[in-house]
Amino acid sequence: MKTTMPLLLLSGVLAAVAGCQQAENTFTTMSTNTNLTPSTVQMTARTDEEWRKQLTPEQYRVLRQAGTERAFSPGYEEFKKQGVGTYVCGGCGVELFSSKEKFDSHCGWPSFYDPANAKNVIAREDHSLGSVRTEVICAQCGGHLGHVFKGEGFKTPTDLRYCINGVSLKFVPAEATATEKLKSSQP
Repeated sequence: MKTTMPLLLLSGVLAAVAGCQQAENTFTTMSTNTNLTPSTVQMTARTDEEWRKQLTPEQYRVLRQAGTERAFSPGYEEFKKQGVGTYVCGGCGVELFSSKEKFDSHCGWPSFYDPANAKNVIAREDHSLGSVRTEVICAQCGGHLGHVFKGEGFKTPTDLRYCINGVSLKFVPAEATATEKLKSSQP
């Protein structure tokens, strides 16, 4: 019985990753930001302890330890209901995606066909789990967001699917964004 639980857990993790992985459809050259280096990431200066205090345990596992949340998690269900707005990094708040580029790929994770602000999203090769995928990372804090896949046949302008962990995102409704811009423009 003791060995059954770890095997079930491992099976669940592998199934979740497989749902977001299409090895034959991955690509590694999507923009000039393909290498994660100190010069391309403006690391948000926080210690590991500070990250643990700021983030929920699940956010920490995904953003700081490159974890993957379960498919069809509450974050995905929220994503499907959200309207017009911007998606920012759950770690540092920098703009990553827009609701204009979101779509439901039915894979169980939030999906976008293009980052709203490409300078804030970095893609790099990920050789974990015995295959080559393209990992998506926040350029501001280096947080793991998910992976991007190409050529899956979705009818989107880019033929890309940014498969993003819901806990790595925060949604900012358009009316909140407009209010914040108005406040910042007033003397």
